Amino acid sequence: MDLPLSGTRLVKIVVAVPVVAALAAAGIAAAPTSHHVVSARSNEAAAANTRWTSGWGAAAQAPVAGNEDSGPNWSTRGFADQTVRQVVRVGIGGTRIRVRLSNAFGTKPLRIAGATAGRSAGRAVAWPKTITPVTFSHAATAVIPPGKELVSDPIALSTSPLERLAISLRLTAPTGPATFHRFAQTDSFLASGGHLNDVGADAFKEATSSWYYLTGVEVSGAPARGSVVVFGDSLVDGVGATKEADARFPDDLQERLIASRRPLGVVNAGIGSNKLLNSSPCGGEKGTSRFARDVLGRPGVRSVIVHLGANDIGAPQVDDPCVRPNPQVTARQLIDGHRALIRAAHTHGVKAVGMTVLPMKGALFPLWTPKAEQLRQELNHWIRTSHEYDAVIDADRAMSDPADREMPRPGYVFMDGLHPNDAGYQAIANAIDLAAL
Repeated sequence: MDLPLSGTRLVKIVVAVPVVAALAAAGIAAAPTSHHVVSARSNEAAAANTRWTSGWGAAAQAPVAGNEDSGPNWSTRGFADQTVRQVVRVGIGGTRIRVRLSNAFGTKPLRIAGATAGRSAGRAVAWPKTITPVTFSHAATAVIPPGKELVSDPIALSTSPLERLAISLRLTAPTGPATFHRFAQTDSFLASGGHLNDVGADAFKEATSSWYYLTGVEVSGAPARGSVVVFGDSLVDGVGATKEADARFPDDLQERLIASRRPLGVVNAGIGSNKLLNSSPCGGEKGTSRFARDVLGRPGVRSVIVHLGANDIGAPQVDDPCVRPNPQVTARQLIDGHRALIRAAHTHGVKAVGMTVLPMKGALFPLWTPKAEQLRQELNHWIRTSHEYDAVIDADRAMSDPADREMPRPGYVFMDGLHPNDAGYQAIANAIDLAAL
């Protein structure tokens, strides 16, 4: 059906009925996918004959009632008369890109007053003569309804593997609370007024360690064979990795793929504190609710790596309103949740790769109990031995201490005693059989 936007332009929403029905049968909530995302009419004809691959991505989250960093809480405050410049590393190269913007958790239409893309020269600086306008249905402005995503027109900006891009959004009208990604592990930059085409960083006087509205950069014109989405919690999000170093294990995986001449993009769809079976204020929608949007809704996805269950197992011991509500779960419930993700992936023709849950004993906050350890062992045993996943990555074995398999290896763990450090994330990436992807 066609829905009017701003009384002038139309966007087309196409619902792939067989896919939605199959997802419902698998127990996965339907969400915008590449078949029924809001997209400009001008994109449809071009996209029909163009192969697009996800070169970068982030999972969308609802605003969090607490600082996402040490500065103002921009997710709940929103933006008005500002330019937001966000730097992302695109894993694969190509001749054109397009950007994906999300208003999934907005309460009002999001008005984009302009956008540009260019090569990043570090921090908020862009390389001269690379800043390129981003258009939507050949217009410089766009309106994204609440709960929807918007994909831009193709942009004639070539990229090389592992190159950083600076994506700038001009937001004039007050946005209200912002759809965002909390733990970016890199800074985004804010300027008052219009600075879409600024090469220098002088106007960008504020920084925040989150991404806003930007959930994907897609690439065409390259030999890419598709993409791998890594779906999970803080292990995937990269908590514990060095900031600004692209040292999460999905980053390390992307580097291994490039070095081995395997042209696959890697998308990080992790959310810190995320759970498989229960939603929470800081951890976002539960895995079974967001799988369709964050994995199946991206173009060119060939396989998905799943690491979820740790927060379902351990979080009930944490007296923190950020992670509640979170009732006690059983191994059977966790296994059924994983099975739902596997069915949904297979229905969409996507290979499903399971990842064992890392050791939790020794964490410097109250996460581990003997009962939690029993649940972890039962879930990991099923992941390893059931053969329901198409392949398995044994991150537990890669990270655990050979002297005590319930504990993480000391040289691989962050100061919180739970998350990997850079060496630990590299060890996990090294444990992945690239041929399995």
